[in-house]
Amino acid sequence: MTFAPGLSTVAATIQTAIAPVFLLAGIGAILNVLAGRLARIIDRSRALEELHPRSTGPEHDRHVWELRILDRRIGVISSAISLCVASAVTVCVVVALLFVARIVNLHIGQAVAVLFIGTMILLTLGLILFLVEVHISLKAIHVRAELLERERR
Repeated sequence: MTFAPGLSTVAATIQTAIAPVFLLAGIGAILNVLAGRLARIIDRSRALEELHPRSTGPEHDRHVWELRILDRRIGVISSAISLCVASAVTVCVVVALLFVARIVNLHIGQAVAVLFIGTMILLTLGLILFLVEVHISLKAIHVRAELLERERR
């Protein structure tokens, strides 16, 4: 017995899956931003790690302080990436379930709805962590007082 779903069934399922697929594209864009931030944080920490052994006094203390902040930012942004990837994976599962349910005639609408809610929760938590990382980075940015001296006329 060969099962071949009708073209209208497949077309209707594709129409239903379009919104989650657009969400997947949006999550991909968010992941691109998060990965870019992580790369910049890592680059900065590597540069400071090279300066650290040669520094002394207040400069050394400043390097240690910034390295601690960078380490915290790496942890937060990594968690945000993990949550957003988990969100993307659940979107993929939702789309797959939409097709399986339509083809096999399963009534799993409640399961799909719960998974989609889970997707949104994961994405929301990832975005909250992104906001936390941005907040940490903004708190850490400060221009040293000696660099802000007014020009002498």
